Amino acid sequence: MPRGWLPPSPHLASDLAPPARPAVPQSLSALACYHRVRRSKTVGGGWDHDPMPTMATHTVMPSPVGELTIVSSEGAVTAVSMQVPGREPSPDEIGQRDDPAGAEAVRQLQQYFAGERTDFDLPLAPAGDEFKQRVWALLREIPYGQTRSYGDLARRLGDVNLSQAVGFANGRNPIAIVIPCHRVIGSDGSLTGYAGGLDRKRFLLALEETDEMRATRLF
Repeated sequence: MPRGWLPPSPHLASDLAPPARPAVPQSLSALACYHRVRRSKTVGGGWDHDPMPTMATHTVMPSPVGELTIVSSEGAVTAVSMQVPGREPSPDEIGQRDDPAGAEAVRQLQQYFAGERTDFDLPLAPAGDEFKQRVWALLREIPYGQTRSYGDLARRLGDVNLSQAVGFANGRNPIAIVIPCHRVIGSDGSLTGYAGGLDRKRFLLALEETDEMRATRLF
């Protein structure tokens, strides 16, 4: 089973029960790894502070974790985000809707949620400074069904004291799910914070469990 797996909350209406694929209520509306997506070296904040380039387009798809907005620019995905009430991006920030432009990302995400895909083959262009890009590159190396701690990633960068900076960069990942920031946990195995909510993090980790992992899970 993945490190850091915690049992579903008893208060969640749709508890994640193996072996069936878990379901998350659509009413859980929070942003996973929320981050602005402008092509600049200064990053942080959110949709309402930093518009997308004029060439950006977007598409919207339903998913088990709520509606996803996929933003693309110049043939690459720049953001995958979840809905947050009161923080919806304006048309200027995500560009015009263009479903064909985002069709491949939608297809691969649908396969992921159906348990038919364990990695993504998409051109990505997340906006961020050099350090964030290094952290996000490490996130993409975490295998499906596994987790890493902030300390693990910091050591990969050559300095365990970078754990806090790694956590900051992880939380600014603009391309949720595809760049799997949900696979990062605390050094003690706890799920720690997740901008999309811990129920979503549990869901994504449960989705990535294999049958063998479910059979050996003790809770």
